[in-house]
Amino acid sequence: MDHRPAAPIIVIPARMASTRLPGKPLADIHGLPMIAQVWRRAVEADLGPVVVACAEAEVADAVTAAGGRAVLTRPDHPSGSDRIFEALGRVDPDGRHDIVVNLQGDLPTIDPDSLRAAVAVLDDPAVDIATLVAEITDPAERDDPNVVKAAVALAPGQRVGPALYFSRATMPAGDGPLYHHIGLYAYRRAALERFIAWPPGVLERRERLEQLRALENGLRMAAARVDTVPLGVDTPADLDRARALLAP
Repeated sequence: MDHRPAAPIIVIPARMASTRLPGKPLADIHGLPMIAQVWRRAVEADLGPVVVACAEAEVADAVTAAGGRAVLTRPDHPSGSDRIFEALGRVDPDGRHDIVVNLQGDLPTIDPDSLRAAVAVLDDPAVDIATLVAEITDPAERDDPNVVKAAVALAPGQRVGPALYFSRATMPAGDGPLYHHIGLYAYRRAALERFIAWPPGVLERRERLEQLRALENGLRMAAARVDTVPLGVDTPADLDRARALLAP
């Protein structure tokens, strides 16, 4: 019997609640709701099936109208990780897909190559969770607590290295590049199942960074370095920038 790993599955969590941009998933970007633009980028990566895990029926309807597949989940999940795990159980109860990509629903400009880079990190069987970083080039980002930094052991010219810590503080100390963490994750399915079963960790609560739960509990994370940080749409100004970037 063939026991090779199944193709990855990409799951995109989406919910309407947003304090700075209400109804964010349905915001129009050149005739498509933002969530459909994200779905398109995921399909373009050509890694495997793409599913949107929705908290509300109107988001699911928008995805279906655009030609995508949506799963309606419980609205009260505490995180996107919990939402994608519920959706995964619905669409793949038999566990055919053993790599699960969590792609945030507010990244309409994500480069499909970045998705492929994250999944490629899991070619190393010792890695449980893969993520992405980009070198900080804007000096204002170095001390901005809204920009999450990743301590990644990357030698010059190296593209993948172990992710050792994440913080809103400026770190690590000393000479060398600082890395902006990009909140995209590729989980081994078993690692995702363990992750969502654990309570929030001490450092996770302190830094308000969910990924620290994985490190506190001994999961191994590694990050691929990409060249640019995708635009996360959180405000009306971000939405205007996304429309400009995706202009036909």
